[in-house]
Amino acid sequence: MFSTNSSAYKLFNENNLDFMKRLPDSSIDLILTDPPYNLSQFSRGNIHLNNGKTINNKIAEWDSIPLNPNDYIEPFTRIIKPTGNIFIFTSYSLLGKWYDAFNPLFSTFQIFVWHKTTPTQSVYHNSFLNSCELVVCLWNKGHTWNFSSQDQMHNFFECPSCMFPEKIISPKHPTQKPLELIEHLLLISSNPNDIIFDPFMGVGTTGEAALKNNRRFIGIDIDEKYVKACLYTNISYDQQKYKSDMNTIPNSLMSRITMLSFV
Repeated sequence: MFSTNSSAYKLFNENNLDFMKRLPDSSIDLILTDPPYNLSQFSRGNIHLNNGKTINNKIAEWDSIPLNPNDYIEPFTRIIKPTGNIFIFTSYSLLGKWYDAFNPLFSTFQIFVWHKTTPTQSVYHNSFLNSCELVVCLWNKGHTWNFSSQDQMHNFFECPSCMFPEKIISPKHPTQKPLELIEHLLLISSNPNDIIFDPFMGVGTTGEAALKNNRRFIGIDIDEKYVKACLYTNISYDQQKYKSDMNTIPNSLMSRITMLSFV
């Protein structure tokens, strides 16, 4: 386990529930995160294709660990500012649990839809493509909301899935989100110099969007290899450098970005 620190960002490799106990009350402007969807339970195992190849739709070991939204009620509601927003990517199977846990606690519980214009193709041709993903949106009256036109206020966003060269190959993260999507959510719901928090950071797309748009960032992930990968994604991803430095922790990621100290 390790952590990194700079004036613009802080990255931590630890359990997010343990970490959030150390965050001050009302210290976060935006929680933008992509927790496990727990879809591995629906995996069909190895699928044999007509071309002789075999694929497996099990996502990852961490997706098999049950996620309980109730565990995040106390920390999320305590650390978010009264003017803050919470955006949580989720699956259809977990949507009801997020609703039951958080709807009574916020004045608004809405659903935002990401329509993937390049969804994964169907193997069996016997159902709809999984071309939409859901985002739970939570806020109270007086929250930060930045729209310049009615056209921006739709509760859906269309863009391709994360693809090469943006998509990180090593270490591969099966649910990496496109920067374009994360930037859209971040810009409408936060202001420059705000503190953005992602307790399920993955390979750091939320951090990349935050730093690119003059926000400060706190990110956590339980998987050390993803936290290390974040050190090479926020400005420009260098896969060879990541591989050669896998066992070292650089002192600074954002030397060319100067921001205020925080949390």
